[in-house]
Order: sequence, then C-alpha cells, then structure tokens
Amino acid sequence: MPEHAARTQSQEPPAPKRRGKAPRKNTIGRVLLASAVVLALATGLGVVYLYRHLSGNLNVVDVTSQLGSDRPEKQEAAGPQEPLNILVMGSDDRDAAGNNIDNQELGSTDRSDTTILMHLSADRKRAYGVSIPRDSLVTRPTCKTEDGESIPGGTDVMWNEAFALGGPACTIRQFEKTTGVFVDHYVVIDFAGFEGMVNAIDGVPVCIPEDIVDPAHGINIPSGTREVEGREALNYVRARYTLGDGSDISRIARQQAFIASMANKVISAGTLARVDRLVGFLDAATKSLQVDPGLDNVIKIAKMGVGFQGIGLENIQFVTVPFEYDQRPEYSGRVSWLPQQSQDLWSKIAADEPLTKRLTSDAISAAKPTGSESKKKNGSSSKPSPAVSPEEAAEAEANGLCA
Repeated sequence: MPEHAARTQSQEPPAPKRRGKAPRKNTIGRVLLASAVVLALATGLGVVYLYRHLSGNLNVVDVTSQLGSDRPEKQEAAGPQEPLNILVMGSDDRDAAGNNIDNQELGSTDRSDTTILMHLSADRKRAYGVSIPRDSLVTRPTCKTEDGESIPGGTDVMWNEAFALGGPACTIRQFEKTTGVFVDHYVVIDFAGFEGMVNAIDGVPVCIPEDIVDPAHGINIPSGTREVEGREALNYVRARYTLGDGSDISRIARQQAFIASMANKVISAGTLARVDRLVGFLDAATKSLQVDPGLDNVIKIAKMGVGFQGIGLENIQFVTVPFEYDQRPEYSGRVSWLPQQSQDLWSKIAADEPLTKRLTSDAISAAKPTGSESKKKNGSSSKPSPAVSPEEAAEAEANGLCA
C-alpha cells in the first residue's frame, strides 16, 4: 500500500466534523431567536408601561359645562387638517409639590401670570404664539365654578383675575368672548413642570444683559450668554421688578424669547432623537399638566407636537396682542388693547389666515429666539448687529434681553 494511502486511512474522516458543526449553529440560532423574542417582548411591555405612565401623569379636567352655550363658532379653513387653538396658562399653584418657591401662605387663590394662545394652521405651515398681558383691562363675562355657581362679570378688570376666580374655565370663556376665537384645547402648567422640562433638555440658552438681583423673591442671576436650567431658569422668566423697566410687558418679551429658544432646542438639538431626553421631557411635562379630554393621553399630545415639528422653526413666531398703556390715573400701569390692530389679529387667527408684516414686525422667531439680523423691538442677540438702532437696543435691554 502506498505511503500516502496509509496516511489517508489513519486520518479521521472529515464528514463527522462537518456534521458536528450543524447542532452548534442551530443552538446559536435558537439563542439569538429567543433573545430577539425576549427583547421584543420587553420593549413592547416597556412601551405600554411608558404610555400608561405618561398618560397617567396627566390631570384631565373637562370644563365644557362651564363654558356656556354662547361660544364662538369655529370657522372652516382650507387645509389637509383642521387649525388648532390651544390656550396655555401658567399656574402659580403653591400647594403642589415643588411650586411654593416664594414661601407664600398655602391655600391661597391660584393665579395665572402667563396666558398664551398657540395657533397651529390647517396646512401645518405656520404657528403663532400670542401672549396676553396679565395687566390687560378687559370686560370679564359671567362664568361658572366647577359646582355650577355663577361668578359675576366685571368691567375694566385685569385679565388674570379670571383664573383666580374661576380657574381655566373662566379664562377660556373670557378669551373667547373677548377675541371671538374658539379654543380647541387648553393646557395649564405649574412652576415645577416648567422647571422639570427645562432640566430634561439640559437647559435653555439665554442672553442676559445685566445681573438680575431680587432679594425679596430669592432671585440672583448673573449676566451673560449661557444655558440656564433648574430654579435659575424659572426665576429668569418670572423676574420682573428688578429687571429692565419692571413691567409685565418686559417679562412677556423674555418669556417669548425663552419659549422660542426652548422650542428651538427641542426640535433642532436632537432632543426628539434622544430617547432619554425625550422621555425625561415628557415625564416632567405630563406630571404638571392639566388638560382637556381631547389631550388625555400622550399619543394625542404627540400628534399635536409633530404638527409643530414639521412647520419649520422660522415659521413658529411669538407676538403680543397690540396694546397701549392706559392713561387714566386710576389704572396706572394697566394696558388696553388697541381696538383695530387687536381685532385684525384675532380675526386672522379665527380665519386661519397668515398674520400681516405689521402684526409680526416685533415677532420673536423660534429659528432665532434670542435675536436676528432684522429690526425687532422685542428681539435680542448675543452679538451686536448693525441693523439694530440704539433705541431698539435700549428697548431690548429694558425687556431683559441682549441686543
């Protein structure tokens, strides 16, 4: 027998080795398949849990019975979807956890120093945030409490009295009767919720032209351009008496710039793609929100949010209802809406029409929340711009914004 044949016979046949690898492959395959099933199951359960958790955070209150039968009709608009009007109210409820930041007496009447109407166009190409000064003098209609008791109306009363007397229902009724704009949804958010949302996105960039020092309210914020978060962020949007001209109007300008900057970061800085940030943001928000039944779960809120995301930052604008300071001595510091200009504003919102350049000349855009190269009275910028006049720069600083 040839030598190479003998060596061949003495070697183990290769076939059994090939057959031996098959069971190993099957084992690995079964492990991978089982792992995938477990992972999918765990992920599915996680989604269900998260949905229930976030939706369970919401405080859903139906105030429809308190709004009366004489509400304005919602005008039809051309577009693939319906236009939405969401009335957002900031509450200083000090009984809720984390809200009594001024150490005031608990159990007192809640107030709302912030009211913003968010309008989302039917074609989802425009969004406007219209701020209403808390010091606006208006005619408040009769409204009802949750128990159905009547709350008398009033003439030449401050805007924010409605919330103190009858909560969001009274404010919604006052808004609809004053503007003729139908409110689709309402949202009330408190101090703690606002602070938590800012923290969830690791702060919001602002530009502060001068130190903010208010010992009476525990506010001490150094000047500069940086990101603020936590209690500092809340104090920044609340500051009034020791910053700029001390008016509510200057505070509105800072609030608009802050919200625009916040929207910019949520939409453009990867927050929506970061699961940890997004969940944290939604968890903080839903814990402190009171909403109507139309927004009773996070899916409905998310659908509304997607509408804002697709608009584009440059088309999300914040304006203030046109006003002038009241000249009557007994109403010093109060403001009255300019009849023609404010009527034009609300008529266009109700009809879902784009606002004119005149109405948006002072608008703050989410694309450039702290200023732009164009002239704007309430705008600001961390860098000097040759398009901003000394008068406009002085006014921006009076509003607590950089110019």
